[in-house]
Amino acid sequence: MNRADAPLSLDTAINLADLETLGRAALDQNALEYYASGANDEHTLRGNRAAYARLRLRPRVLVDVDTVDPSTQVLGLGLRSPIGIAPSAFHGLAHPDAETATARAAAHAGSVMTLSTFSNTPLEEVGAAAGGRLWFQLYLCRDRALSQSMIQRAEASGARALVFTADAPYLGRREANERHRFALPPHLHAPNVGPREWLAGVETDTGSQLANYFAHLVDKTFTWADLAWLRDQTRLPIVLKGILTAEDAALAAEHGAHVWVSNHGGRQLDTAVSSLEVLPEIVDAVAGRTEIYLDGGVTRGTDVLKAVALGARAVFLGRAALWGLAAGGEAGVRRTLDLLHEEFRLALALCGKPSVAALGPEVVRGLPAA
Repeated sequence: MNRADAPLSLDTAINLADLETLGRAALDQNALEYYASGANDEHTLRGNRAAYARLRLRPRVLVDVDTVDPSTQVLGLGLRSPIGIAPSAFHGLAHPDAETATARAAAHAGSVMTLSTFSNTPLEEVGAAAGGRLWFQLYLCRDRALSQSMIQRAEASGARALVFTADAPYLGRREANERHRFALPPHLHAPNVGPREWLAGVETDTGSQLANYFAHLVDKTFTWADLAWLRDQTRLPIVLKGILTAEDAALAAEHGAHVWVSNHGGRQLDTAVSSLEVLPEIVDAVAGRTEIYLDGGVTRGTDVLKAVALGARAVFLGRAALWGLAAGGEAGVRRTLDLLHEEFRLALALCGKPSVAALGPEVVRGLPAA
C-alpha cells in the first residue's frame, strides 16, 4: 500500500479538515453534538468560516523570505506563532486525558491554553501540565465566593491571565443538545465549580443538562460597573471575551481590560456578526490601548494571517483543538497546532512578509462583511 492509499490517520492528515474528520469519527452522538452545534439555525456558525473566504490577500514579491519568523507575544508570553487554544468545556468527552492532554500539547508547541471554568480536570492538574502556558476562563457565579476561590486557584496554578466571558448571561439555544438532552457521562464532572452530585441535581426530563446547570450558576446581573470588583480579586491581566462591537471594545479599554473578539463559536446569538468582520472597527476603537485576540472559524494558516494583518495579536482555536484531541489525545492537539503553524509560516513567506511584525492591513483586500 502506498501512502496515497493509506487510511486517514494522524500521520497522514495534512490539514485541519482531515483532523476534524478523524475527531468526529471518534466521538459518540452526545459529544459530537455538543462540540459541533451552534445556536438556532447556525447562521453565525457558518458565517465565521465564510468571512475568511471573502477576504483576499495581496502578496508582495521579490522579498527576502529565506528566514521567516512567525513568533509573537501575548501579554509578555512568547508564542511560536500567534495561535492559542480557546476555552471549551468538557475535554473529557473527547479523550480520557481531557484538559491535561490539551495543556501538554500547548506547552510542547509553544502555544497557550485557556482553561474553561467547565473543565473536566481540576485547575491544579492542568496548571501543572501547562508549564506556565495557561490562561483561565471565568464565568462569574452567583456565589461570588465560588468565583473568588476559582480565581485564587487559577493564580496559584500558574495562570497568566483571567479571561472573563462576557457574552453568556444565558446559554444560547443549541437545538441538537436540547432535542437529545445533552448530559455529561457519569464518569465526568466539573471539579472547578462543584461536586458531580450537584450537577446531577439539576437534571430535568427535557433539555440540555448544561443549560439547566448554567441557569442556576451564572450571575446575570454583572455589568461594566462591577468590573472594579473583578479587578480587586486578582493581580492577573483581565481579558474580556465576547466583544463584537466598537462600543464595547472602547469600554473594555477604558476599564483596563484586553479584548477578545468572539461570538462564542456561533453558539450564543444566531445571526450575530462574525468575529473577523468586526475586527477592523474594534481595532480602531481600541486604538492601541489593549491587546486584541480573536476566535471563530480559524482552520487555515491564511486565516491566522488575515486576522493578524487586521489587528489581532493572536487567534484562538476552539473546535479545531477538540477535533485534534478526539483524534489522538495530546498527539492530536500537537498535530493541530503544528499543521496550522506551518501553514501560517508558509502564508507569511508567500505574502512577502518575513515576520509577524511586517503584517498590516495592506495585505488584505476588502473587508469581510456579509
